[in-house]
Amino acid sequence: MATHAPNPFSASGFDTQRDKLAVYFDGTARKAWIDLTSDAKVSGIRATVRAGRDEMRSVLLSMLPEDLRRKRLLDAGCGTGALAVEAAFRGAEITAVDVASGLVDIAKERAPQFLGHGKIAWQAGDFLDPQLGEFEHIVLMDSLIHYSLSDMVAALSDLSKRCHGSIAFTFAPHTPMLGAMHRVGKIFPRSDRSPAIVPIAERRLRQALAPLHEWRIGRTQRVSSGFYTSQAMQLVRR
Repeated sequence: MATHAPNPFSASGFDTQRDKLAVYFDGTARKAWIDLTSDAKVSGIRATVRAGRDEMRSVLLSMLPEDLRRKRLLDAGCGTGALAVEAAFRGAEITAVDVASGLVDIAKERAPQFLGHGKIAWQAGDFLDPQLGEFEHIVLMDSLIHYSLSDMVAALSDLSKRCHGSIAFTFAPHTPMLGAMHRVGKIFPRSDRSPAIVPIAERRLRQALAPLHEWRIGRTQRVSSGFYTSQAMQLVRR
Protein backbone atom coordinates (compact mmCIF):
# COMPACT_ATOMS: atom_id res chain seq x y z
CA MET A 1 0.00 0.00 0.00
CA ALA A 2 1.34 3.44 -0.92
CA THR A 3 2.21 5.70 1.99
CA HIS A 4 2.64 9.44 2.04
CA ALA A 5 3.95 12.03 4.43
CA PRO A 6 1.64 13.38 7.10
CA ASN A 7 -0.01 16.42 5.63
CA PRO A 8 0.68 19.61 7.63
CA PHE A 9 -0.99 21.55 4.84
CA SER A 10 -3.04 24.57 5.86
CA ALA A 11 -5.46 24.89 2.98
CA SER A 12 -6.72 28.27 4.10
CA GLY A 13 -3.18 29.61 4.54
CA PHE A 14 -2.02 28.30 1.18
CA ASP A 15 -5.14 29.57 -0.56
CA THR A 16 -4.76 33.02 1.00
CA GLN A 17 -1.15 33.32 -0.13
CA ARG A 18 -2.00 31.97 -3.59
CA ASP A 19 -4.75 34.58 -3.99
CA LYS A 20 -2.34 37.35 -2.94
CA LEU A 21 0.13 36.19 -5.57
CA ALA A 22 -2.60 36.22 -8.22
CA VAL A 23 -3.48 39.82 -7.38
CA TYR A 24 0.18 40.86 -7.34
CA PHE A 25 1.22 39.24 -10.64
CA ASP A 26 -1.97 40.24 -12.43
CA GLY A 27 -1.76 43.79 -11.12
CA THR A 28 1.28 45.51 -9.62
CA ALA A 29 3.90 43.27 -11.20
CA ARG A 30 2.31 42.45 -14.56
CA LYS A 31 4.18 44.97 -16.73
CA ALA A 32 7.50 44.39 -14.96
CA TRP A 33 7.11 40.62 -15.32
CA ILE A 34 6.30 40.89 -19.02
CA ASP A 35 9.44 42.99 -19.56
CA LEU A 36 11.59 40.72 -17.40
CA THR A 37 10.62 37.65 -19.41
CA SER A 38 11.16 39.29 -22.80
CA ASP A 39 14.12 40.92 -24.53
CA ALA A 40 12.98 44.41 -23.46
CA LYS A 41 15.63 46.68 -21.96
CA VAL A 42 15.63 46.47 -18.17
CA SER A 43 17.71 47.91 -15.33
CA GLY A 44 21.00 46.36 -14.31
CA ILE A 45 19.43 44.70 -11.28
CA ARG A 46 16.59 43.22 -13.32
CA ALA A 47 19.10 42.08 -15.94
CA THR A 48 20.84 39.94 -13.32
CA VAL A 49 17.47 38.48 -12.31
CA ARG A 50 16.68 37.73 -15.94
CA ALA A 51 20.05 36.01 -16.40
CA GLY A 52 19.50 34.01 -13.23
CA ARG A 53 16.05 32.88 -14.31
CA ASP A 54 17.36 31.87 -17.72
CA GLU A 55 20.06 29.78 -16.06
CA MET A 56 17.60 28.22 -13.63
CA ARG A 57 15.25 27.30 -16.45
CA SER A 58 18.12 25.49 -18.15
CA VAL A 59 18.95 23.67 -14.91
CA LEU A 60 15.38 22.47 -14.47
CA LEU A 61 15.14 21.37 -18.09
CA SER A 62 18.37 19.40 -17.64
CA MET A 63 16.60 17.42 -14.89
CA LEU A 64 14.08 16.17 -17.46
CA PRO A 65 14.66 13.48 -20.11
CA GLU A 66 15.77 14.77 -23.49
CA ASP A 67 13.04 12.70 -25.14
CA LEU A 68 9.66 13.59 -23.68
CA ARG A 69 7.48 12.25 -26.48
CA ARG A 70 4.15 10.95 -25.19
CA LYS A 71 5.05 12.05 -21.66
CA ARG A 72 2.66 14.23 -19.67
CA LEU A 73 4.31 17.16 -17.91
CA LEU A 74 2.82 19.70 -15.51
CA ASP A 75 4.42 23.14 -15.61
CA ALA A 76 3.13 24.34 -12.25
CA GLY A 77 3.38 28.11 -12.17
CA CYS A 78 4.19 28.51 -15.86
CA GLY A 79 4.38 32.31 -15.88
CA THR A 80 4.83 33.57 -19.43
CA GLY A 81 5.59 30.08 -20.71
CA ALA A 82 9.27 29.86 -21.67
CA LEU A 83 9.93 26.54 -19.91
CA ALA A 84 6.77 24.95 -21.27
CA VAL A 85 7.71 25.88 -24.83
CA GLU A 86 11.21 24.39 -24.52
CA ALA A 87 9.81 21.18 -23.02
CA ALA A 88 7.21 20.97 -25.78
CA PHE A 89 9.97 20.92 -28.38
CA ARG A 90 11.16 17.71 -26.69
CA GLY A 91 7.77 16.21 -27.45
CA ALA A 92 6.02 16.62 -24.09
CA GLU A 93 2.27 16.92 -23.68
CA ILE A 94 2.18 19.82 -21.26
CA THR A 95 -0.43 21.24 -18.95
CA ALA A 96 0.85 24.74 -18.16
CA VAL A 97 -0.91 26.35 -15.21
CA ASP A 98 -0.51 29.68 -13.46
CA VAL A 99 -2.60 31.47 -10.87
CA ALA A 100 -2.09 34.77 -12.76
CA SER A 101 -4.45 34.68 -15.74
CA GLY A 102 -2.78 37.72 -17.31
CA LEU A 103 0.56 35.91 -17.51
CA VAL A 104 -1.14 32.87 -19.04
CA ASP A 105 -2.61 35.16 -21.72
CA ILE A 106 0.92 36.44 -22.50
CA ALA A 107 2.19 32.86 -22.63
CA LYS A 108 -0.47 31.96 -25.19
CA GLU A 109 0.44 34.98 -27.32
CA ARG A 110 4.16 34.22 -27.23
CA ALA A 111 3.98 30.47 -27.86
CA PRO A 112 4.94 29.46 -31.42
CA GLN A 113 2.28 27.74 -33.48
CA PHE A 114 4.60 24.85 -34.30
CA LEU A 115 5.87 22.88 -31.30
CA GLY A 116 7.24 19.82 -33.04
CA HIS A 117 5.76 16.67 -31.50
CA GLY A 118 4.75 18.52 -28.34
CA LYS A 119 1.64 20.37 -27.33
CA ILE A 120 0.66 22.75 -24.55
CA ALA A 121 -2.68 23.22 -22.83
CA TRP A 122 -2.57 26.64 -21.13
CA GLN A 123 -4.73 27.12 -18.07
CA ALA A 124 -5.24 29.77 -15.40
CA GLY A 125 -5.87 28.26 -12.00
CA ASP A 126 -4.49 26.24 -9.12
CA PHE A 127 -1.75 23.76 -10.00
CA LEU A 128 -2.83 21.61 -7.02
CA ASP A 129 -6.22 20.97 -8.61
CA PRO A 130 -6.55 17.14 -8.82
CA GLN A 131 -8.73 17.56 -11.91
CA LEU A 132 -5.56 18.31 -13.87
CA GLY A 133 -4.83 14.58 -13.82
CA GLU A 134 -1.62 12.58 -13.50
CA PHE A 135 1.81 13.25 -14.95
CA GLU A 136 5.15 11.61 -15.61
CA HIS A 137 7.01 14.79 -14.64
CA ILE A 138 6.21 18.00 -12.76
CA VAL A 139 8.25 21.22 -12.79
CA LEU A 140 7.78 24.15 -10.40
CA MET A 141 10.13 27.02 -11.23
CA ASP A 142 10.05 29.57 -8.38
CA SER A 143 6.40 28.65 -7.80
CA LEU A 144 6.76 27.79 -4.11
CA ILE A 145 9.28 30.39 -2.95
CA HIS A 146 6.59 32.56 -1.32
CA TYR A 147 5.28 29.75 0.90
CA SER A 148 6.34 28.47 4.32
CA LEU A 149 8.34 25.26 4.59
CA SER A 150 5.32 23.31 5.83
CA ASP A 151 3.08 24.54 3.00
CA MET A 152 5.83 23.91 0.42
CA VAL A 153 6.36 20.33 1.54
CA ALA A 154 2.64 19.67 1.81
CA ALA A 155 2.13 20.93 -1.75
CA LEU A 156 4.94 18.67 -2.99
CA SER A 157 3.42 15.76 -1.09
CA ASP A 158 0.06 16.44 -2.73
CA LEU A 159 1.62 16.61 -6.20
CA SER A 160 3.65 13.45 -5.60
CA LYS A 161 0.44 11.43 -5.44
CA ARG A 162 -0.21 12.30 -9.10
CA CYS A 163 3.32 12.00 -10.46
CA HIS A 164 5.00 8.82 -11.70
CA GLY A 165 8.52 9.97 -12.50
CA SER A 166 10.12 13.14 -11.17
CA ILE A 167 9.38 16.49 -9.59
CA ALA A 168 11.82 19.37 -10.13
CA PHE A 169 11.24 22.46 -8.02
CA THR A 170 13.06 25.46 -6.63
CA PHE A 171 13.34 27.04 -3.21
CA ALA A 172 15.01 30.17 -1.88
CA PRO A 173 18.07 28.84 0.01
CA HIS A 174 18.64 30.44 3.39
CA THR A 175 21.74 32.62 3.16
CA PRO A 176 22.78 35.43 5.52
CA MET A 177 21.76 38.03 2.94
CA LEU A 178 18.37 36.48 2.13
CA GLY A 179 17.67 35.94 5.82
CA ALA A 180 18.41 39.58 6.61
CA MET A 181 16.31 40.81 3.67
CA HIS A 182 13.42 38.65 4.82
CA ARG A 183 13.60 39.97 8.40
CA VAL A 184 13.91 43.61 7.33
CA GLY A 185 11.11 43.27 4.79
CA LYS A 186 8.68 42.31 7.52
CA ILE A 187 8.93 45.73 9.19
CA PHE A 188 7.40 47.51 6.19
CA PRO A 189 3.63 47.71 5.60
CA ARG A 190 2.51 44.81 3.43
CA SER A 191 0.88 47.19 0.94
CA ASP A 192 4.30 48.69 0.23
CA ARG A 193 6.07 45.50 -0.81
CA SER A 194 5.77 42.48 -3.02
CA PRO A 195 4.90 39.07 -1.52
CA ALA A 196 7.86 38.00 0.60
CA ILE A 197 10.20 35.25 -0.54
CA VAL A 198 10.64 32.75 2.29
CA PRO A 199 14.27 31.58 2.70
CA ILE A 200 14.54 27.90 3.66
CA ALA A 201 17.59 26.04 4.93
CA GLU A 202 18.41 23.06 2.72
CA ARG A 203 19.02 20.84 5.77
CA ARG A 204 15.52 21.56 7.11
CA LEU A 205 13.97 20.98 3.70
CA ARG A 206 15.69 17.60 3.34
CA GLN A 207 14.44 16.59 6.77
CA ALA A 208 10.90 17.69 5.93
CA LEU A 209 10.93 15.69 2.69
CA ALA A 210 12.19 12.50 4.33
CA PRO A 211 8.68 11.13 5.08
CA LEU A 212 8.02 10.94 1.32
CA HIS A 213 9.17 7.32 1.42
CA GLU A 214 8.43 6.59 -2.24
CA TRP A 215 10.72 9.41 -3.34
CA ARG A 216 14.42 10.19 -3.09
CA ILE A 217 16.26 13.47 -3.56
CA GLY A 218 18.23 13.52 -6.80
CA ARG A 219 20.18 16.45 -8.16
CA THR A 220 20.29 19.85 -6.55
CA GLN A 221 21.91 22.99 -7.94
CA ARG A 222 22.01 26.60 -6.81
CA VAL A 223 21.90 29.59 -9.15
CA SER A 224 23.13 33.00 -7.99
CA SER A 225 23.01 35.99 -10.29
CA GLY A 226 22.99 39.43 -8.70
CA PHE A 227 19.68 39.78 -6.88
CA TYR A 228 18.50 36.35 -8.02
CA THR A 229 19.30 33.38 -5.80
CA SER A 230 17.38 30.15 -6.12
CA GLN A 231 18.13 26.46 -5.73
CA ALA A 232 16.75 23.61 -7.80
CA MET A 233 16.03 20.25 -6.23
CA GLN A 234 14.89 17.07 -7.91
CA LEU A 235 12.66 14.40 -6.41
CA VAL A 236 12.76 11.02 -8.15
CA ARG A 237 10.33 8.19 -7.54
CA ARG A 238 12.09 5.13 -6.13
